[in-house]
Amino acid sequence: MLTDVLRRLADERGGVLGVVPELVIEPDESWTPVTELVREPYTLLARLVDETAARWNAPRHVGAALFWKTYGYWHALPMALGWALDGRVPVMPFGETYVKASDAGVTLAATSVRWESGEGAIREALEESQRPLVAAIGALAKVGERTLWGSTAEAFAHPLTSIVPGDYMELLRRIGPPLDGLIEPAGDGYFRRTCCLWITLPDVEPCGSCCVLLPKTRHETPPKTGADSGD
Repeated sequence: MLTDVLRRLADERGGVLGVVPELVIEPDESWTPVTELVREPYTLLARLVDETAARWNAPRHVGAALFWKTYGYWHALPMALGWALDGRVPVMPFGETYVKASDAGVTLAATSVRWESGEGAIREALEESQRPLVAAIGALAKVGERTLWGSTAEAFAHPLTSIVPGDYMELLRRIGPPLDGLIEPAGDGYFRRTCCLWITLPDVEPCGSCCVLLPKTRHETPPKTGADSGD
């Protein structure tokens, strides 16, 4: 079921998808183990971050946040959709996950996938496969963890409002920290409570879910957006 949805999504996007629809590959030389991204001194991660920064003429910390927004989305997407479709959550083990640059920013796949169920499986997958990268990006580019986790939270909210309907707020609540509380529902959509830093680029419009668009009456103090703000 999930594979069919991902194939349909790939067709709708002209083949540009950041995860292999079947999830599992036999990697060739075009693929790199994700574990290499967290190997100090973070040479490969720095290259991907700097390529993203150059693409948008952005400072490194903004490039890092935008790289993570892409990577985190494609990593979370299959888990979000699997949870909403039939409760079966595909977990790509960190040590068996591969990445390559693509028209989607990056594309992810693994040499094997565990099929689990429940929000606890997602929580454990995030701890295993996203937390090491969040820590590495923070060390490399000095961007706050809350900013990065906000992008992961949105990576669950977006597909469950635009691809397969699902109660993303309940999912985030059950996952708990560090994702719970970073998204606020608004009608048929939602707002982030952290900034992905896209808005800091010159001459751009804010994302539709940007915290700067959150009505002031919905929160007492504006969310921080600086890379060194602790977000």
